[in-house]
Amino acid sequence: MNIASQPNDIRDVIEADRAHVWHHLSQHKPYETVDPRIFVEGKGMRVWDATGKEYLDALSGGVWTVNVGFGRTSIADAVRDQLVKLNYFANSAGSIAGAKFAQQLISKMPGLTRVYYSNSGSEANEKVFKMVRQMSHRHHGGRKYKILYRDRDYHGTTIGTLAAAGQPQRREQYGPMPPGFVEVPHCLEYRSQYGAIENYGERAAEAIEEVILREGPDTIGLLCLEPVTAGGGVIVPPRGYWEKVQEICRKYDILLHIDEVVCGVGRTGKWFGYQNYGIEPDFVTMAKGVASGYAAISCTVTTEKIFAMFKDDADDPLSYFRDISTFGGCVAGPAAALENMRIIEDEGLLDNTLRMGERLVGNLNALMERHAVIGDVRGAGLFCGAELVSDRQTKEPAPEKMVQAVVADCAAQGVIIGATNRSLPGLNNTLCLAPALIATENDIDGITDAIGNALTKVFG
Repeated sequence: MNIASQPNDIRDVIEADRAHVWHHLSQHKPYETVDPRIFVEGKGMRVWDATGKEYLDALSGGVWTVNVGFGRTSIADAVRDQLVKLNYFANSAGSIAGAKFAQQLISKMPGLTRVYYSNSGSEANEKVFKMVRQMSHRHHGGRKYKILYRDRDYHGTTIGTLAAAGQPQRREQYGPMPPGFVEVPHCLEYRSQYGAIENYGERAAEAIEEVILREGPDTIGLLCLEPVTAGGGVIVPPRGYWEKVQEICRKYDILLHIDEVVCGVGRTGKWFGYQNYGIEPDFVTMAKGVASGYAAISCTVTTEKIFAMFKDDADDPLSYFRDISTFGGCVAGPAAALENMRIIEDEGLLDNTLRMGERLVGNLNALMERHAVIGDVRGAGLFCGAELVSDRQTKEPAPEKMVQAVVADCAAQGVIIGATNRSLPGLNNTLCLAPALIATENDIDGITDAIGNALTKVFG
């Protein structure tokens, strides 16, 4: 930490925060007697709080965002240079950075051709839902308007994206939800709905087809899925699942939307999570790691076939996508994203993600041998989860308070990890890890050592 850059006493900052800032995902009653945590600096995979305490960040900024690590001066310089030259113009016009990043991005996504900019993952997903609804009216006589989403998946905080949330606690007290959103079953083999079967992946996909047939294929326009379920428990799709899902979508002429807000831009060791499974999506959305949090940006990416459906009748004043994202016109986002992508390529971070991801899963499996409370270890690249249970035989979830106690003890040791939170009643029991793609062997070992110590302290 650069002590010289910080004032000796920032009590006034802490009090201003306590008095005026409404933190995300936080119950504020404790802040009446306990200071809110304020971070003041970050470098690499480490951050420092207002007290000077150092933390190893195993969550890439708390919510799986800072893929290339903190303190990247080259990204800051790229943003600064862009802001001085042109900071903003509504994306009804173009920009140099916007055009260049779109070209670079599309070069990593064969079969896709068009990029729509906005500023958050929720917004990127909402754009897809709006496109599907407009296509329903213009090309399907008002049919094919329903949007399928999966149990345990999550797609954002707007009312529209919450309607597609397979996490009941995220939705509670925000209804009524908009109509036309229909849930399909989850694909977590560890908690199989069908007992112990050999072809669980295919069976889980067939369950989607059963919903389609129940609702009527001519009413369904879109299937929206995460490539690896994130906040719902870090669920890696089972063997045979994605091949069957793709087959079902083509069979019933249903568009496939892959939500890469968490998995995109290197997190799984590929540029995008779906590229691990041979999928050919119609829509891909992304946000967090696109610029590693150095500027706000999200992208809705689609095919030329979809794009053409919004320009087929230039004389119709309603024929185009009548949408705008104000801050989709901030040129800092594409400028940061270009440099972020260069860093990932030049530093070989995709390969590093695979190597360090293998080490992370290996370390977690070693912990599972020593701690009966770990029931399952799952992961793809540097995106891993360890599900905690009270009994391995019954798979009874560990109490949520004890899971959170593990998270708190790791923080006390100076390591920031996460856990499923306010998502699934009775199933908020999975530890979540998403260290930056720059992680070293020492970083990975430090993370899992802290988890081991915490498990011993909390569970014995």
